[in-house]
Amino acid sequence: MPIWFQGKIKYQKEVIVNSRQGDQVKVKTFSEVYLIDAVSFIDAETRLTEQIAANIPDFTVSVIGKMKLADVFCVDGGQNWYKCKVIFTTEDNKGREKKLINSMLINADSVRSAYDRLQEAIKTILLPAEITEVSKTPILEIFPYTEPAES
Repeated sequence: MPIWFQGKIKYQKEVIVNSRQGDQVKVKTFSEVYLIDAVSFIDAETRLTEQIAANIPDFTVSVIGKMKLADVFCVDGGQNWYKCKVIFTTEDNKGREKKLINSMLINADSVRSAYDRLQEAIKTILLPAEITEVSKTPILEIFPYTEPAES
């Protein structure tokens, strides 16, 4: 089971701002959030730095934290990432109803699309499931673990 880390980077970029005095160049700070599959905090920071350094030369990793997810579904055609709360209903050994709450991530273009895609993705699970919450996340991209190429 993958261990997911949410990493936040900050960087500064010059932007042109229109004002009464004409166009002015100002330095603006941007932050971006990414999700990384890694084995430790150090590994997550290293992998995030490797992935981002090609596109943004001067940035700092401001936050790295674990994100508890049961599953991540990457479906073609979705731009935004949505975090969904799914409740599975099962019975314990004594026959009492037990609810298992899981968080899952799926990419889609809208909340409705995320709900429908997740419904499709979990329909093969034998337990009764209820999607109780779907919310858009600030995550821009996900970096799953890939085996290093052997030389």
